[in-house]
Amino acid sequence: MNLISAPADISSKDIPLRDDVRLLGRILGDTLREQEGEETYKLIESVRRAAVRFRKTQDEQDGELLEQMLDQLSPTETLVVVRAFSYFSQLTNIAEDLHHNRRHRAHLKAGSPPKDGTLQLALDRLEEKKIDKDTLQSFLNSALVSPVLTAHPTEVQRKSILDCHLIISSLLANRDRVDMTPDDLAENEEALHRFVLILWQTRMMRTAKLNVRDEIRNGLEYYHYTFLAEIPKLYANLEKQLESRFDKDIKVPPLLRVGSWIGGDRDGNPFVTHDVMTDAVREHSILALEYYLNETHLLGTRLSLTDRLVEVTPELRKLSDASPDNVFVRLDEPYRRALILIYSRLTATAKHLGHDTSHLRPVDAHAQPYATAQDFIADLDVMIDSLFKHGAVYLARGRLANLRRAVEVFGFYLAPLDMRQHSAILEQTVSELFSHSSGKANYSDLDEAGKRSVLLEALQSGKILLADIKRYSDVPQSELRIMQAAAEIHRRFGHGALPNHIISKTDAVSDMLEVALMLQQFGLLQDGDTLHVNIIPLFETIEDLRGGASIMDELFSIPWYRKLLSSRGNTQEVMLGYSDSNKDGGYLTANWELYKAEVELVKVFAKHGIELRLFHGRGGTVGRGGGPSYDAILAQPPGSVNGQIRITEQGEVISSKYSNPEIGRRNLETLIAATIEATLLDHPHNADGDPEYMRIMEALSLDAFAAYRKLVYETPGFTDYFFTATPIREIAELNIGSRPSSRKASDRIEDLRAIPWVFSWGLNRVMLPGWFGFGSAVKQFIQREGDAGLKQLQAMYKNWAFFRGMMSNMDMVLSKSDMGIAWRYAELVQDIELRDRIFGAINNEWEATIEMLFAVTGATTLLQDNPAFARSLLTRTPYIDPLNHLQVALLHRHRAGDNDEKVKRAIHLTINGIATGLRNSG
Repeated sequence: MNLISAPADISSKDIPLRDDVRLLGRILGDTLREQEGEETYKLIESVRRAAVRFRKTQDEQDGELLEQMLDQLSPTETLVVVRAFSYFSQLTNIAEDLHHNRRHRAHLKAGSPPKDGTLQLALDRLEEKKIDKDTLQSFLNSALVSPVLTAHPTEVQRKSILDCHLIISSLLANRDRVDMTPDDLAENEEALHRFVLILWQTRMMRTAKLNVRDEIRNGLEYYHYTFLAEIPKLYANLEKQLESRFDKDIKVPPLLRVGSWIGGDRDGNPFVTHDVMTDAVREHSILALEYYLNETHLLGTRLSLTDRLVEVTPELRKLSDASPDNVFVRLDEPYRRALILIYSRLTATAKHLGHDTSHLRPVDAHAQPYATAQDFIADLDVMIDSLFKHGAVYLARGRLANLRRAVEVFGFYLAPLDMRQHSAILEQTVSELFSHSSGKANYSDLDEAGKRSVLLEALQSGKILLADIKRYSDVPQSELRIMQAAAEIHRRFGHGALPNHIISKTDAVSDMLEVALMLQQFGLLQDGDTLHVNIIPLFETIEDLRGGASIMDELFSIPWYRKLLSSRGNTQEVMLGYSDSNKDGGYLTANWELYKAEVELVKVFAKHGIELRLFHGRGGTVGRGGGPSYDAILAQPPGSVNGQIRITEQGEVISSKYSNPEIGRRNLETLIAATIEATLLDHPHNADGDPEYMRIMEALSLDAFAAYRKLVYETPGFTDYFFTATPIREIAELNIGSRPSSRKASDRIEDLRAIPWVFSWGLNRVMLPGWFGFGSAVKQFIQREGDAGLKQLQAMYKNWAFFRGMMSNMDMVLSKSDMGIAWRYAELVQDIELRDRIFGAINNEWEATIEMLFAVTGATTLLQDNPAFARSLLTRTPYIDPLNHLQVALLHRHRAGDNDEKVKRAIHLTINGIATGLRNSG
């Protein structure tokens, strides 16, 4: 059953995309013929046609023919076929990304009205609502928009592959943007052949498991690709637009900051040690300083202005005169001389921070390092001010201004790194602190009131409990060394380098106080009331989400903690976990409980007069809170954004959003635009707080929760089905991340991490975490309330951004599901009764969900309101489906005892290829 309708004919605006896909497909086909031979090429085409036929007909006989064809492939043939379809998916993604850029540029050139998610439209809407300058300036002064990169790599591409993608993308873009002669086009196509060949002859998968330091380096690549250059441009665009609407007096502080967990998140990852965390901060700092040094050197080669022709300010003259450069031919070039001084001080700063400077140009061995990034900015300001005063506005606003903004945003530490640990580990550490210092060996046995009392007494007394770290057992010793390293990082790189500590599975006030006590031991909480690290609870499960507001209410009722918050600007951050709440309660219930938790938190924070900053632990896929960021931010309850928001960026979403600089800048712009609108505007058609809607959602949630829990946690044999009918065990063998796939050595769903849980259901095309429970819940509601109930749901879809966004995301997930392919995975389950029972339950709910989705939205096909994505999916599925069928055949072989290394490698390649084709699978 094909539920996605193909457009009757291709739109003229999409013809260039079709042509690009065909060009890259032809080049890949030529490469296959040249490298593997005509017979292999024909074999690949036969597999593709058979998979397409089965998708269209869903005929059992077509399925059997496809299965026979795949079973007859040798291990060597299988590898070639898998690699061919995987690379075509990659090349299609490149063409699609380029087409997004092409359409964006076409809109700009045509002067089309700005679209949702652009700064221009957000600011236009502020003008329409007559938001005054003072209100906007107040927003900007306190705003924080922070995407946070995390090391949850369902993104399985190697850097070598990503770099090749960028070159192919650039070559393809040049065909669009450059007026080429026939010879130019031929040369361009030859270059495309060259890099497609490099792709084909490059190992797709890693041969060794990623370690945390690899993940740190991978995360830093996105600063090279996008952040360092594009974020300053984004600020420049925002300033330009604000000046055109208001005046030059409006100031834009560094409200956008990219954060990171990579190297600081030790929850369930024993490989994140104090040494690794220190290395992460040092690597961040090295990248920032090298960028500044390179930009300073480049500016020095360009700013050749002579004081024989321009009048410089006394401040610039003073800077120039202090330069170590006394070469006669440059004595009349004050800007160059000033930049040489700045370069020498940056070199000294890098050396002072402990970085290797042996590769840098020796300038002045006696140069003084900058004490702070602000001192560096002050020197740049002297240059900018002087340029403005003698009319060199274009020079003052160009690369030099971008460098200044980069320093303001990235400082000497590049990115704020978060620490994270599970509350149980923190409690174990604190328990040993007490037992070694005062003989209170029973801390963990105390009830919550007893723990709070003991903790507050210790915190308020200021007494240091810490003994020689070597005296503690392994786990507490590791935690205490982390805190020791954190204090050293603060001393060396500044408080901004490591500003947050997140507590996973927070379920009590004592969890927060335990972190405060640990910080106190190392001077990160000074004088009893000056806190240098934000203590952030993470509410993850359904139960924790329901109790989060009460915990914060109790915490804020402690006078000592309120006093502590004053040292953090009277702002408290709270993190909400999308992944674990979904695994715990299912899609609809998790979304609803997250929404309610935010509503209750807003009330509690208002009651106590504290600023709320929410940190959304979203994943890439909808089952982990993914989906369009703009819609998600606007769908938040009133008062929950309030100018400040942090959002995790995970999995392959990081590369899809930020490896292409143009797309990366637009994604960052969308976050800012949505935060502006969510904070300063009341959007029409957003019926937040409607009592009837709240009643209905509560009823739907109860039934959806029951349906989900019944299947996942109460159905006998479900765990066996899941571990057999998905590639979960094979995922665990992949070299895609440093973190174990389970928190504990067990097969319990409760202990499985949310990422492999969601990833597995994506690979077998069920996509269960993104929809299960909705269909039966809506059916039961309509059975109880009749046509009036259906009309209420339709009104909710029309009038409530939260409900509409939830439905839209589910629509997208269902479009990627395929029960025909899912059945082939189910056939891996040898217990026929178990297979039929559980697959039958899943398929019945899938059918009910689609039926109810259409009933509520009025659609007759999936993605009816998103034809561009429908077209994209229809283009890609003929190359994803064969990978699924091949994966099933390979799993059969492997699990039957075929230990051929090529079979195992082919399974891993299919995982890579399917993830690439689906794009937001993890």
